[in-house]
Amino acid sequence: MMRTFQSVAALLRISAGWLYAFGLTAADPASVEFFENRIRPVLAERCYECHSAQSESLKGGLRLDFKAGWEKGGASGTPSVIPGNPDSSLLIQVVKGTAADVKAMPPKGGALKPEQIADFEAWIRAGAPDPRTGAPTAAKPDPAARHWAFQGPRMPPQPTARKSSWPRTGMDWFVLAALEAKGLTPTPEADRRTLLRRATHDLTGLPPTPEAMESFLKDRSEQAYSRVVDRLLASTAYGERWGRHWLDVARYADSKGYVFEEERRYPYSHTYRDWVVEAFNRDLPYDRFLIEQLAGDQLATETDRKPLAAMGFLTLGRRFLNNQSDIIDDRIDVTTRGLMGLTVQCARCHDHKFDPIPTADYYSLYGLFSNSHEPDPKPLVGENPDRQQAADYEKELAKRRKDLDDYRTDQTAAVIQKLRTKIGDYLLTAQESAVLEGGAQESLARQRSLDPGLVGAWKGRLESLKKSPHPVFAPFFAWAALGTNDFASRAPKIAEELAAGRWQGQPINTRLMADFKGWAPTNLAAMTARYGQVFNQIDTEWKASVAEAKKDGKPEPKSLPDTAAEELRQVLYAGDSPIQGALGGIDRFFDTPVAQKSRALKRKLDELDSMHSGAPLRAMALLDNTSISQPVIFKRGNPGNHGPKVPLQQLAIVAGPNRKPFTQGSGRLEFARSVASPENPLTARVMVNRVWMRHFGSPLVKTPSDFGVRTEPPSHPELLDYLAVHWVQQGWSMKALHREMLLSAAYRQSSDPEAAGLSRKALARAQKVDPSNTLFWRMNRQRTDFESMRDGLLAVAGSLDPKVGGLAVSIYDTDKPVLRRTLYGYIDRQNLPGILRSFDFASPDTSSAGRFQTSVPQQALFWLNSSLVAEQARAILERPDVKSLEGDARVKRLYALTYQRVPTRRELAAAREFLKQTPVPPQVEPVAGEAKSGDKKVSKEPPKPLSLWEQYAQVLLAANEFAFFD
Repeated sequence: MMRTFQSVAALLRISAGWLYAFGLTAADPASVEFFENRIRPVLAERCYECHSAQSESLKGGLRLDFKAGWEKGGASGTPSVIPGNPDSSLLIQVVKGTAADVKAMPPKGGALKPEQIADFEAWIRAGAPDPRTGAPTAAKPDPAARHWAFQGPRMPPQPTARKSSWPRTGMDWFVLAALEAKGLTPTPEADRRTLLRRATHDLTGLPPTPEAMESFLKDRSEQAYSRVVDRLLASTAYGERWGRHWLDVARYADSKGYVFEEERRYPYSHTYRDWVVEAFNRDLPYDRFLIEQLAGDQLATETDRKPLAAMGFLTLGRRFLNNQSDIIDDRIDVTTRGLMGLTVQCARCHDHKFDPIPTADYYSLYGLFSNSHEPDPKPLVGENPDRQQAADYEKELAKRRKDLDDYRTDQTAAVIQKLRTKIGDYLLTAQESAVLEGGAQESLARQRSLDPGLVGAWKGRLESLKKSPHPVFAPFFAWAALGTNDFASRAPKIAEELAAGRWQGQPINTRLMADFKGWAPTNLAAMTARYGQVFNQIDTEWKASVAEAKKDGKPEPKSLPDTAAEELRQVLYAGDSPIQGALGGIDRFFDTPVAQKSRALKRKLDELDSMHSGAPLRAMALLDNTSISQPVIFKRGNPGNHGPKVPLQQLAIVAGPNRKPFTQGSGRLEFARSVASPENPLTARVMVNRVWMRHFGSPLVKTPSDFGVRTEPPSHPELLDYLAVHWVQQGWSMKALHREMLLSAAYRQSSDPEAAGLSRKALARAQKVDPSNTLFWRMNRQRTDFESMRDGLLAVAGSLDPKVGGLAVSIYDTDKPVLRRTLYGYIDRQNLPGILRSFDFASPDTSSAGRFQTSVPQQALFWLNSSLVAEQARAILERPDVKSLEGDARVKRLYALTYQRVPTRRELAAAREFLKQTPVPPQVEPVAGEAKSGDKKVSKEPPKPLSLWEQYAQVLLAANEFAFFD
């Protein structure tokens, strides 16, 4: 967590003063900081090998790894350091090689650098502050490093079990062995209707069709169920369902969060979402799936640029008002927590409190992303297939770009002209700033309504021109050198000398001298004001020359005909002029209304890429920087407080003892391969745990995004390792992992043990020994998430638009419902729709371990009052296969569509009783709304009341059986 660093520093200063006031001592924080930054690292690198608790053989009896060690000294008993006296300190004599009876140190790696020795002398001269009060002991193995999750998974032997006929896949043996060890019996297999509903919901997020159910129930072959699983895995809906699961991990959204006045929408977020769906559908191996998301820019080719789209995994997080450190922190978190189950983000300000993750490792990863940038424009990953829409886009893009460019050109010209008219003020302030510190210089500029940056630019320009006589500025420097008290008395003398047309042997600009003839300034302000008048006159002549050429139809002149006048014009218009340099940051000179309109036009241009269906397909990619810099530790997480440098490398706990720094560019590709390596102890385990959780309702490791030392051990350690190793052996195939789980006997268990035939004795024991079903002696009943509820609603009503991919669409709170899958709905992380919050949608602000499940009134109210539900209740009755039926036949068809079963006699009787009522028209008051054309209130038409059949259909859709599957 970030801190207010100035307050902390002030507190330290106050504490030190308080201690001193009471006669105690407190090391100056600056001196301690000097020790930590400049002394301790050198001691650790060059001295600890022979002079610390970690030394195999302590040399000379000297310890340098704590304060009392150098105070005591070595075998001679002489202190190694005499605080305040570096020349008498043996440590300095030894490292300099001047000690009488001791050879120069260190013995390996050459002598210390002169600047390092100077640091040691400065440290001793300051009193040798050293906060290392306790004596370190010899290093012992870190118990955290022995944590089960940090040991690579190994294929466990297949366990034995008494009920050897039960297992169907390899994983079943581990489930069964755990059950039998507790004296438990697995629940019998669920009925075929339940199996098909379960598998279809799990793999596609949709209910099975009545036809699919009928076909499966008729197929009594041994392979019937496995064929169903293969069919579902081959459907496009599979990628849409499991792509949404992954987007929870990737904290996906279509907007940046709060970014002040810039465009909030991401222009090409959908290309990442569509890449994820396609990757699942084509069963892209998971290791490649991860590598492309972390380093797709280094895998893309001219013929295959799709890996670039994968990098939205990194770039689509919240933008934190474009605070780069927070953006990178978010990327570190989604990568380490999402892919490896490690809370590395906790090491931003200090070493991780629990896991063996030092701050240095955090900043090694920080360097991967600080050495990468988002290119502009974004790279193309494909052409828009709709040629007409693409042409419309290009036309509208050109119009909006012209609107922006024309406005900015006009406003820039006005600003630059204003700056030219104020050149006298800038020259005066720049000259007076020459003797001021930075803060005072900025304050002076702001007092005079001048831009501090441009004042600084003029100051630098004048310093450069002063190095040799300049025909335009020679008089300026001659007068500027006068003191304030005698300026008026000495200036006329200089004016006389300048009148000769030369200064210090160099010619002076003749146009300037003609203007200065017979005149001498009384002070610096008068002199700079006169310079300003001359430059303004020259600028007027230049603009007149340009206007005349334009009037005569001639090309714009490149210079003024008079050489002296052109020499003056160059001060204003040359490429090295501070005024021309202001073009690089022209926005800061815009007045507030101009800046606001400029940003509004820019937003209008930017939003075209995120909202126009003809926009090209581009990727939210990262590229390596041209120049790679070595990352540094930010002390206490403060980017303005740099500590030692660290290499670009993987986390030590993951890489192991043979860790090597990355050497290829930013290091992202090497890092990605390390993450996706079979040798990584975490990656495969984390993902199989996530998949298990989605299929079985609860994970093997209870904290799917935290495999650190504080997490509970897995409920089935051998099962977790079997799944991880077996999956990697199968080429990281996601579909193979699904088959392993869905074809298993464990997955096929009933969620209703009593109805399935489990004996009362076995049921009673299971409920006593394992009431929370941690050992999976039965299947868990699950509630569908909001996406599956809404998509299922549209599917059974026959309304679901099957289109795949494309721009995000507004499907919430719109007058006209959009009937796409919920996956394609626009996600605004700053203003998440209330319906998503009510139904426990994953937060798009952080990598999500899983969905919470709550039961709140808003959920029931949605099914009762939502216009979407009412419209789908009408739509299901308009289906030809429903509309053509009457009475019981229609009721049976509605049951087949919604629940994939036949209604019971009791349910049919209840339906007849309800439908024979005489409908009572509801009394609905007109709804007041705002007219679009003005402020006058008008009455909206009340919603059309539902008929009895429509009410009945709505009840079926709102019932628990529709939202839950067994």
